[in-house]
Amino acid sequence: MAKNRHETLGLTDNQVMEMYKTMLLARKIDERMWLLNRAGKIPFVISCQGQEAAQVGASFALNRDTDYAAPYYRDMGVVLAFGMTTKELMLSGFAKAEDPNSAGRQMPGHFGQKKNRLLTGSSPVTTQLPHAVGVALAAKMDKKDIVSLVTLGEGSSNQGDFHEGLNFAGVHKLPVITMVENNKYAISVPLEKQIASESVSVRAKSYGMPGVTVDGNDPLAVYEAVKEARERASRGDGPTLIEAVSYRLTAHSSDDDDRQYRDSAEVEEAKKKDSLITFAAYLKEVGLLTDEVMKEIEGEIGNLIDEATDYAENAPYAEAESALKYVYEE
Repeated sequence: MAKNRHETLGLTDNQVMEMYKTMLLARKIDERMWLLNRAGKIPFVISCQGQEAAQVGASFALNRDTDYAAPYYRDMGVVLAFGMTTKELMLSGFAKAEDPNSAGRQMPGHFGQKKNRLLTGSSPVTTQLPHAVGVALAAKMDKKDIVSLVTLGEGSSNQGDFHEGLNFAGVHKLPVITMVENNKYAISVPLEKQIASESVSVRAKSYGMPGVTVDGNDPLAVYEAVKEARERASRGDGPTLIEAVSYRLTAHSSDDDDRQYRDSAEVEEAKKKDSLITFAAYLKEVGLLTDEVMKEIEGEIGNLIDEATDYAENAPYAEAESALKYVYEE
């Protein structure tokens, strides 16, 4: 009997179902956050919608017990896969004291959680890339089989930190995987006005590393690319640049009106390739997902999000004095 695609890649039925559930959870949390924002309950949303497949596919290809991730602000799929909870993400959205990312000091999307090896991100884009390269340098110096994954948007691939980080990683053959989530828009600037090269991945050659472009709507294609990159890094063969091409299904953020710069027909067309539809179709085809199972999963996720929303909304804010913590020596 011919193997299913995921089995050929070494993934079990349980693992691909877990991938799908994580993708769906990221989407549903995101959708709830938009509703909360529009109701005036949370201040800001920056969406993962349309990019969940790349985020989850990449995370599942790593050793999530030892590897580090330096996620960018859209990476809800990555942080969930690495162990952050729905409740913790909601606490961050409501900016409450228990928010593990920043204790309510930062905007949502500024992820960071020491116990799950998620490097703290900052507001200027691309600063996470040299940080991930630093973790990879430490792993190499300590002779430990630890790989770091850094993610960023394609707009970030035009920043100085991108070139400096990749150059350093290439020169020192460091175990770092850079995944550019190419969602076609850097805020309001379309891809063709950002990048003159035929792709982002073609830039890898000048830094002495392989570069690959994959379908970012296909979690199995991303899994395969990242798995190969991790094996390469583990062997001591150095870094890899991966470009996962998808599409941003929402406005840049809850403060952006994307009707000013793109046609709604383009967005509707992109929705036909939505990974949550196409991956669910694959899982149905291989007999793992039925309408009944899907309804069950959606019910579980709905309950989880309701519970997390209620908890976070009623949780206390940080005391005003705590704004001075971790700023001055105590």
